[in-house]
Amino acid sequence: MLYFSKIKIILIVIFSLFISYFTFSNFLKFDNAFFQRNINLGLDLQGGSYLLLEVDNKPIIKQKLQTKLIEIKKAIKDKGFNITNIEIKNETIILEVKNNLEKIINFFDDDKSEINPYYTQFKTHQFNIVNEDNTINLSFSDYGLVLIKNATLDQAIEIVRRRVDELGTNEPNIVKRGNDRILVELPGLNDPDRIKSLLGKTANLSFQFVSQTVEESFGNEKLIYEDNPDRSEMVSKRIILSGENLIDAKPSMNNQNNETVVVFNLDRVGAKKFGKATTKGVGRQLAIVLDNKIISAPTISEAIVGGSGQITGDFTFQSATDLALLLRSGALPAPLNIIEERTVGPDLGKDSIKAGIISLIIGFMLVVLFMIYKYKIFGLIANVALITNLILLIGILSIFEATLTLPGIAGIILTVGMAVDANVLIFERIKEEIKLENNKLIAFDSGYTKSRTTILDANITTLIAAIILFFMGSGPVKGFSVTLGIGILTTLFTVYFIARLFTSYYIIKNKNKEIKI
Repeated sequence: MLYFSKIKIILIVIFSLFISYFTFSNFLKFDNAFFQRNINLGLDLQGGSYLLLEVDNKPIIKQKLQTKLIEIKKAIKDKGFNITNIEIKNETIILEVKNNLEKIINFFDDDKSEINPYYTQFKTHQFNIVNEDNTINLSFSDYGLVLIKNATLDQAIEIVRRRVDELGTNEPNIVKRGNDRILVELPGLNDPDRIKSLLGKTANLSFQFVSQTVEESFGNEKLIYEDNPDRSEMVSKRIILSGENLIDAKPSMNNQNNETVVVFNLDRVGAKKFGKATTKGVGRQLAIVLDNKIISAPTISEAIVGGSGQITGDFTFQSATDLALLLRSGALPAPLNIIEERTVGPDLGKDSIKAGIISLIIGFMLVVLFMIYKYKIFGLIANVALITNLILLIGILSIFEATLTLPGIAGIILTVGMAVDANVLIFERIKEEIKLENNKLIAFDSGYTKSRTTILDANITTLIAAIILFFMGSGPVKGFSVTLGIGILTTLFTVYFIARLFTSYYIIKNKNKEIKI
C-alpha cells in the first residue's frame, strides 16, 4: 500500500540527511577526518601527468640465468656428470656434453626435477630443453618467462607506489597494463620532470672499495662519476654492502662544511658488515655507487661501527631529498622505460569541469521542465526526487572519496535520464490503472507495484553492465561505471521511497478531490 509508517519515514529522513551531509562536506571544512570526506578530481579534471612505463626484463632474465647456472654447476658436480663447458649465450644456457647424454637430458626433463621445475597445471617445465650435436640448450619456456615477468612487474609496481606515495601525490592511479607495463596517473602533479626522474632510476645502491690498480681485470671495473662523466675510478666488483641493508635515509646538513648530505641507517646485519669492512679499510677510498655510477668516493678515516653513515656529493637539498626517497623506497627489480607520456594542464581540466557542469545543468533543467509540463504536481514530486537523487549520489561518492573523471560526469548525466525514466514508467502505469479502478489509492498503489518488475529489470541489467565495465575497463571507464552503478542504486531508492512517500502524502490528503495525472 501507499501507507508509510512513522518509523519508515524517520529512517528515510535520517538516511537522506546523513548522506546529504557528506555531499555538503565538499564545500565545508571539518576537523574530524571521517566527516571531512571529499570527491577527488581525476587527471582530466584537475590536470596532472599520465605515464606508461615498460619494464625492461632483459637484465632480470640474465640475472636469473646466472643464478640458475650456479645451481646447475653444483647439481652436475654432485651427480658426477661429465660436461666440458657451460656458458650463457643469447639468453640460453649451453652445456657441452661428452657422455651420458641421455641421463643428463632425463635429469633436466624429469617432472620431479628441482633444477628444472615442472608445472603440472600448465604441462610445461621452467626451461625448454633442446639437444643439438651433444650440446644441450636450456632456455626459459613461455610460462617460465611469464612467471619472471609477473613477479618483476608486481615488485616494480610496489616500488613505484612507494616512490609516488613519498611525494604526497593525491589519489594516484597505479595499475598493471599487460605483463610488462605500468600505468601511472598523477592528478594535480606540478612537477612531472621530477617524478619521471624518480621513476626512471633503478636505485641499486652499493658500497665498493676503489681498486689499487688502474687497469681493468676480472675483479675490477671502471665506473664514471654521476656528476662528472669525464671522471672515473677503477672499482672492485666485490660489493661490501647493498641498499637492501638500509633501514632509513633522509637529507641533512653537515655543520662542519655546510654541505647537504644524505644520512642513512643500517639494519643489524648491514651494520656488522659495514663496521667490519671500514675497520679493515681505514685509509682506503670507499665508492658509493648508484646504478653503476659513482656518487662519491670518500676516504675512510676511521671505522664506522654505529650502523649509520652519510653519503656526500654535490647535492642540492632537492637532489638529496630525492636520493633519500629512492633509497627508502628500495631498488627496482628491473629498469623502467617511459614509452608514453601525457600532461594535462589545470586550465584544460577547468574547461572540462565547466563543460560538464553546463551539460548537467542544461540536461537537468530540460528534464525538470518536461516533467512539470507533462505530469503537473507529480512531475514536481519527480523533480524533488531527482534533486535528492543527485545529492545522495554525490554524498556516496564523497564517503568513498571516489575520483571523479569526465566520463564520471557523463555517468551522472545519464543517471538523471534514468531516474526520470523510472518515474515516467510509474506515472504512465498509474494512468492505465485509473481507467480501470475508481479508488485512487488502489490505482496509485497498483501503478507503483505493477511497474516495479519492469523498472528493476531495466536497472539491474544496466547495473550488471556497470559492474563489468568496472572490472574490465581502464581508469576513465571505471569512473563512468562507478557513478552509473551508484546512480542506479540511488535512483531506485528515491523512486520507491522519496517520490512514493510524497506521492502517498499528496494522494491521502486529496483522496476526496479529483486528481489528474
